[in-house]
Amino acid sequence: MHVVVLGAGYAGLTLTRSLERELPEDVALTLVDRSPDHLVQHELHRVVRRPELAEEITVSLPDVLERAAVRVGRVEAIDRDDRTVSLSGGILEYDVAAICLGAKTAFYGLEGVREHATPLTRLSDAFRIRNRALEVLGEDHPRIVVGGAGLSGVQVAGELAALARERRAEATITIVEQFPSVAPSFPANFQRAVEKALGDAGVEIRTDATVASADERAVHLESGETIPFDQFVWTGGIRGSDAFEGERPTVGDDLRLDDRTFALGDAATVVDADGETVPASAQAAVRQARTAATNVTRVVEAARGESDGVEPRMESFSFHSPGWLVSVGDDAVAQVGPAVLTGRGAKALKSTVGVGYLSAVGARRTALGRARDELDPRHR
Repeated sequence: MHVVVLGAGYAGLTLTRSLERELPEDVALTLVDRSPDHLVQHELHRVVRRPELAEEITVSLPDVLERAAVRVGRVEAIDRDDRTVSLSGGILEYDVAAICLGAKTAFYGLEGVREHATPLTRLSDAFRIRNRALEVLGEDHPRIVVGGAGLSGVQVAGELAALARERRAEATITIVEQFPSVAPSFPANFQRAVEKALGDAGVEIRTDATVASADERAVHLESGETIPFDQFVWTGGIRGSDAFEGERPTVGDDLRLDDRTFALGDAATVVDADGETVPASAQAAVRQARTAATNVTRVVEAARGESDGVEPRMESFSFHSPGWLVSVGDDAVAQVGPAVLTGRGAKALKSTVGVGYLSAVGARRTALGRARDELDPRHR
């Protein structure tokens, strides 16, 4: 019996570590990713200003796994009928699979946006954004535009504004959002706090501003207005993995695509037991992974004849978020229940959550390093 987990993001790594504990010892377990490392994605924006943090948000997969084999390769196709995965380095067979491939940046076919904007999904993107920012911040009155005011866009805009202050550059940092508010998928009080934090950081906010196209010098809005730029960063949305031809297939509360295949995290659109579409987020992915671990184990037990021929009972996933966190340069905004925190309290909470996640996936040394850095004012 062979269980394969495709993707080592939040969902994939959390699921694999849980399966290491829950699956019978004689069941083979393989984690596939295009990199031998797990990237702590919610801290990626910080590398724009603090490149030395790259090592601390990169976790070696072999170092945090006990029995799972790690196979490095790009997933090119999945044949669920034959139960095979086509990798850049060959074919992998499975009995049960969990697809946790995450999502890619969506450019929506907008003319010129892919060609002239930098996304933020990998370390290489963060370094590209940083290097270009350092170039333009040395010019007179540089203009940087961030497309998309979701949490990723808010965080990178905040970092760029802070970097401009540190470089004493008279820069204009503009964040552009098609909806009427920043953080459009979140509660109104959280939105207001994020908007204030961005304003305090010196970020110019343009809402109700839909990007139509871009060229090498400007973003063009559907309204006909043009926003010139010296640097353009795009965080305007996500699409599915190439293995799903850009789609994010919908799964229900048991997270199953079929009897032997699961999909979770940003790779899928998850509708939970309450009939609600679950937001694509790290906390949702981690929680889905816990449910998936139980269900994968039950499917394995049934396939091995350990359930007396009874169809395995699947655990249902429901998502109820305790709150949300976002960094805005040297500030942060946190929502806990109905309350919204900013400043020192929000930053402390964000640090605690981040260190807790690293500890949970076995990166204890990295977690200690992050905790130390949070106490060092040079890294705030």
